[in-house]
Amino acid sequence: MHSAEPLKVIDPRAVIDPAAELDEAVSVGPFAVIGAGVRIGKGTQVGSHVVIKGLCTIGEDNRIFQFASVGEDPQDKKYAGEVTRLEIGDRNQIREFTTIHRGTAQDEGVTRIGNDNLLMAYTHVAHDCRIGDHVIMANAASLGGHVHIGDWAILGGFSIVHQFCHIGMHCFTAMGSAVSKDVPPYVMVGGHPAKPHGINSEGLRRRQFSAQQLQAIKRAYKTLYTSGLPLAAAREQITAAAEGSAELRVIADFLAASERSIVR
Repeated sequence: MHSAEPLKVIDPRAVIDPAAELDEAVSVGPFAVIGAGVRIGKGTQVGSHVVIKGLCTIGEDNRIFQFASVGEDPQDKKYAGEVTRLEIGDRNQIREFTTIHRGTAQDEGVTRIGNDNLLMAYTHVAHDCRIGDHVIMANAASLGGHVHIGDWAILGGFSIVHQFCHIGMHCFTAMGSAVSKDVPPYVMVGGHPAKPHGINSEGLRRRQFSAQQLQAIKRAYKTLYTSGLPLAAAREQITAAAEGSAELRVIADFLAASERSIVR
C-alpha cells in the first residue's frame, strides 16, 4: 500500500489570500488571516485568529498559537510602506499574543528568526531583529528594533532589550531585566538597568561544556568584570587568551564587534 500524501487542513472560516503559498500538511485554524506574499512550509500549524501578513516566509514544523500577529508593519514612524520581509526558520513555537514585525529600509529590510526557538505568550520581536537558534523568550519579554540575540540565550519574563543591543550566545537575563548595553556571551544579567551576575554555568553544563571550558570562560569573565582593567585592556587580554580556544574566540569576536559597549 502507498501511504496517502499529506493534505492541507484549512478551516473553511480562515481567510487566505490566493497569493499566499501554503505547502503540504499546513493546518490553519478558524478565523486566521493569511495575506498575499506569505509562504508557509510543510507541517506548520497556524492557530485560530492568527494574522500573518506582508512578505513573510515561515519554514517547516512551526506552531503558531492563537491570536499571534506575525509579519505586521514595523512600529517605526519612518516606515513609509517600503517592501520589507520577515523570515522564520523551522520548529519554532510562537505562543499566544506574540507580535513579530517585518524589517525596515533603515537596516537590511528583514527581521530574521532561526530554528527551534520558543517565544512565549505576549513576547514582542520588533523590526530588524535577529534571533538565532534555541532561544527562549519567556512571557512578555520584548525586543526593541535592530536587536540581535545569539543561540541558546534565555530572556526571563518581562525582560526588555533596548534597540540596537546585542545579546551573546548562552546568555541569561533575569526576570524584569532592562538591558541597555550589549551582553557578552555566557553572561547572566539582571536588574534595572541590567548588571552582570556571573556566567550562565548551569546552562553551559546542560549543553555539555566541559569543566576546562567553564574555567576558561570564568577566567574571561573575571578579566572583564573583577580585574579592574579598563575595557580596552580586558579585551586585549581575552583576545590573546582566545588563541586556540573556540569558546573564548566567541567572546573576543563579540567584544570586537560591540558598538554600544557592554554591561559592566
